[in-house]
Amino acid sequence: MSVVDVAGNLEAVMAEIGAAARQARRQTGSVTLVAVTKTLDAQYIRPAIDAGHRVFGENRVQEAASKWPALRQERDGLELHLIGALQTNKAVDAVTLFDVIESVDRPRLITALAKAMDRTGRRPRCFIQVNTGGEEQKAGCLPGDADGLIAGARAARLDVAGLMCIPPFDEEPSPHFSLLAAIARRNGLEQLSMGMSADYATAIAHGATHVRVGTAIFGSRRP
Repeated sequence: MSVVDVAGNLEAVMAEIGAAARQARRQTGSVTLVAVTKTLDAQYIRPAIDAGHRVFGENRVQEAASKWPALRQERDGLELHLIGALQTNKAVDAVTLFDVIESVDRPRLITALAKAMDRTGRRPRCFIQVNTGGEEQKAGCLPGDADGLIAGARAARLDVAGLMCIPPFDEEPSPHFSLLAAIARRNGLEQLSMGMSADYATAIAHGATHVRVGTAIFGSRRP
């Protein structure tokens, strides 16, 4: 397997994020890079941490639990986001491990998370995931259900920080990013997690505060 220049890739991605922010007449520090480390062993993640990066994203609770507690013992100040679908029976584990849960998408999960937070005493920030393309195979609430789900999460005392979406891979992402931004505005939410390796510059132009980038930093996904 070829050696990936993680530090160099990180620097390049951060430069592109800064350029996209300036192009959108935004502050360069207004966009947080969530470095996606799903399928990566700790040895591939450490170079990013050593390069100074502190915000990371994982898709699965069990996989994250196998590597991040040890990595956090090695380095303080790391922030971990759950960006994959969450089962209700993993709510306690997720609340215990993650600082941000970006995939809140249904009332049952809100209830499970509220109970888990009361049980653990931890209250990670939450993003409501919106399925902007209405894709049957994809997690997220439908756009028409988003307002009610946001209200339900707030009523359950979840710390609702913003919204998240993953546009259909075969569609122009701009309308999906615009839709998510509109839902956020009418609900008084300022944070938007949208945009990945192929489209994060477009997402920044539409107001993304968090972009989720994996392959552009770490190379092709490991099996």
